[in-house]
Amino acid sequence: MVRIGIVLLPQERWADQRHRWQQAEEWGVDHAWTYDHLAWRSLADEPWFATVPLLAAAAAVTERIGLGTWVASPNYRHPVPFAKDVMGLDDVSGGRFLLGVGAGGEGWDAGVLGAPPTRGERTRRFAEFLEVLDRLLTQPVTEHVGEFYEAHGARMLPGTIARPRTPFVVAANGPRALALAARHGQGWATYGPSLPDALDGADGPGAGRVLDAAQEQWWAGLADLVAAFEAAQSTRPAGAPPVRRYLSVDGAPRFSLVSADHAVEVVERAAALGFDDVVLHWPREHGVYAGSERELERFVAHLPRLQALEPAGR
Repeated sequence: MVRIGIVLLPQERWADQRHRWQQAEEWGVDHAWTYDHLAWRSLADEPWFATVPLLAAAAAVTERIGLGTWVASPNYRHPVPFAKDVMGLDDVSGGRFLLGVGAGGEGWDAGVLGAPPTRGERTRRFAEFLEVLDRLLTQPVTEHVGEFYEAHGARMLPGTIARPRTPFVVAANGPRALALAARHGQGWATYGPSLPDALDGADGPGAGRVLDAAQEQWWAGLADLVAAFEAAQSTRPAGAPPVRRYLSVDGAPRFSLVSADHAVEVVERAAALGFDDVVLHWPREHGVYAGSERELERFVAHLPRLQALEPAGR
């Protein structure tokens, strides 16, 4: 069965966005997420609120829907205090919290606390971050001395409601991160391949054809990523349950909610590639994730059929 998720960016005051989190649950959406950044790309100079209190507020006004970070990273998180935040969100939500976590990019918040790490350091840091978080959330007291982090008598009581701990949904595209997702994750998250040159000419004559070609190039690259993840699962502990596969379809050149029909198509294509969970963004009026709330409402009417889909090969 395919689960459908939606991302609500942390850009509005709680009084103005509370109803959206509740609406997502009323519609029957399976999980709702928000970004975990200090600032983000083209929206860096727009309003942007903190992640943990937002998710705690969302947990308090919902009852069923899963709630998560899409995605947290070590760019400005230390595993010890962050594990406390995770345990708190698990508690307030009654075990509904999903920890989306990634290595962290090179964007706006990578250097806010100091010089950002090299790519090699970032990968090693992420591996250590996941290892320490895993230990913190599965044992009452943790000792750790590593390359990037220390923890001395770090107590995590009473532990999470979710057992053995809050699920990790590990974002990964490259081979080393994919191996970490296979080893530590209960879920693997991807936004698909990056296409730096795919949209050249998309604003001029023939823009529609360029966008269509880029869209198909993205799906072809996504199929390659799925194959790479399947190969990476050789690192998964023996006997561990299968990893759920999460796809952010708005990593594609054409945003999902330009129309309800397009959103339905991308969910169906994701399921055909074996994705268990498909995540869309609540549409913004313009710019990144531009779309129509009316089309979102039309898309919701298709949820029961889409949620009944069986991911291919799963």
